[in-house]
Amino acid sequence: MNSSASVVFQSQDSGEELARAEVYGLLAELFFAPPSQGLFEQLRVAVTQAPRAGAFLEGSWGELVGASRRLELPEIEAEYVALFGGVGKPAVCLFSSWYLAGALNQQPLVELRQALEALGLERPPGVLETEDHIAGLCEVMRYLIAGEDLGVSNLATQQRFFNTYLRVWADGLCEAIGAQMQADFYRALADFARDFFAVEAQGFDLVET
Repeated sequence: MNSSASVVFQSQDSGEELARAEVYGLLAELFFAPPSQGLFEQLRVAVTQAPRAGAFLEGSWGELVGASRRLELPEIEAEYVALFGGVGKPAVCLFSSWYLAGALNQQPLVELRQALEALGLERPPGVLETEDHIAGLCEVMRYLIAGEDLGVSNLATQQRFFNTYLRVWADGLCEAIGAQMQADFYRALADFARDFFAVEAQGFDLVET
């Protein structure tokens, strides 16, 4: 999702798949780096009411938009560095190997790279983060939903990738962010991500394999 894309809830009739892809793109962008000025401004004016009253994501989405309106961009940038940057081990690690194997660059990353190679995907040139960064995994899901190659971008592949490479550790990441006293904007983001992943998991559980 680029910074010019709309941040909205969409009804199922008006494009549920597009909405799913956009959410994954948004998560990828916000977990990879602080929001750009353009995305920050979009978040501040985003609609917070879901099309159907009581929709599960409405509460956490509203909290994320509320944090965007309450905080200034430099505060969010400083929070990102405090949580995920700095010298040495960060307060919160954004790589799946840490949660699955207790250290970076372990067997889960090897298996992920093999899976990405089978899908015809590879890390873009210039990207230093390994492929198991949460942003990279969300970007893969966005591609598996919105890509044009139906041999790769299909529901069965989405289900398999999500269950294997996101579902097994994403809650741990969201809990780790929420446990940080300095987390504000990113606590709201983690809550929204956790709720969205729960909806995805429930949907995939209903898919016949």
